[in-house]
Amino acid sequence: RDIAAIGTAGISWACLPVDRNGVPLRKAMIWLDRRSEKQAAWLRETLGEHELIQLSGNPVDPAYITPKILWLRENEPEVSAQTGKFLQSNAYIVYKLTGELSQDYSQAYGFHFFDMAKGVWNENIAEQLGISLDLMAPLFHCHEVVGTVSSKAAAETGLVAGIPVVAGGLDAACCALGAGVVKPGQTQEQGGQAGGMSILVDQPLIHPQLILGYHVIPDLWLLQGGTVGGGGTLKWFNEELGHYEQQIGKEVKRSAFEVMGDEASIIAPGADGLIFLPYMAGERSPLWNSNARGVIFGLSYDKTRAHIIRALMEGVGYSLRHNLETAEEVNALVKELISVGGASNSRVWTQIKADITGKTIHVPLSDHATTLGAALLAGVGTGVYSNFEEAVEKTVHIQRTHHPSATNHAYYGNLFRLYLELYQKLRDSFDTLVRITKQ
Repeated sequence: RDIAAIGTAGISWACLPVDRNGVPLRKAMIWLDRRSEKQAAWLRETLGEHELIQLSGNPVDPAYITPKILWLRENEPEVSAQTGKFLQSNAYIVYKLTGELSQDYSQAYGFHFFDMAKGVWNENIAEQLGISLDLMAPLFHCHEVVGTVSSKAAAETGLVAGIPVVAGGLDAACCALGAGVVKPGQTQEQGGQAGGMSILVDQPLIHPQLILGYHVIPDLWLLQGGTVGGGGTLKWFNEELGHYEQQIGKEVKRSAFEVMGDEASIIAPGADGLIFLPYMAGERSPLWNSNARGVIFGLSYDKTRAHIIRALMEGVGYSLRHNLETAEEVNALVKELISVGGASNSRVWTQIKADITGKTIHVPLSDHATTLGAALLAGVGTGVYSNFEEAVEKTVHIQRTHHPSATNHAYYGNLFRLYLELYQKLRDSFDTLVRITKQ
């Protein structure tokens, strides 16, 4: 009874077809699903990638929803025939709570027939794709109330019927709000399973290798870099190779990830020449290469587990710098970063990112920025806060700051150039490897 309102946050590019009664017709195709490579290629060739980027602000890639819709039509026609609406992750939660269908603005960037500058669906492009706009749910600002908790949802969840539910938004955009990103130029760095950054801009800046979407705050946009490699790289190491760290962690009552941080801290910047390409499931921005693979370059007998761990952390830092420098090409200049996600809890990793990028990094007190952002949407939408600035001022506080080392930044600059060179030299080999292994 103390709950004033409910906000939701959801993963990006989750394509969930539901029937006319709102019942899911299949499991959602999420951002990691890359089965629609063929359909993405068709989009580029038929409608023109440049034209679609200029309209939607986003590259044509299988991660997005548009090629997934085409894939469903071609491979699961029975699902397409029964589809009443395409919902995204947070919209489905809102529907289950309220019985109302919605599409928030921050998640609309998954559709290449969404006009990013005007904030409307482009009927002409949708018609060329054979996609009826009737399949799209009504658009809502992220803090707008969609409905209230139904009696059915109340019985299922224990919530009180009648609580207002706002549309909610993209997890990365909610995270940016929860990190305090409310003014142009402020930038959130994401250290969750995946990596990336979100730069707040007051006009739709389009770069063909980056991601552009509406912020959860109306009339503002986030120029984003979304990478596959983030905290997931250390998660992989922990699950496959981290038995030693797990055992030590049990003995000293610390997590395996804290032990990894201790190990990485004793290795000099640059990991004594070990470089990691963090393309563990292909790569999103700024490469957009489904065939890219993770690489550890520079192994020799004098390298230890600690070297590998440090290299993994640095590889994620290089991918962050790659995205930041790409954004600078369209004058999206970043002076400081606000770091969130599990990786931000590591002082070692955060300092590595500061040194590699040359940016000062602030870490908020709360390590639940995404859920905080969703809650702030609910608060603003129902008048608990008068505006987003007040909401952030009252809830977001910085706990520590990392300043880059000029010496380390200069050294990392040389290794970063080698990092970029390695990808270029291996690009054809990645394609060959995929072709061989798919035979």
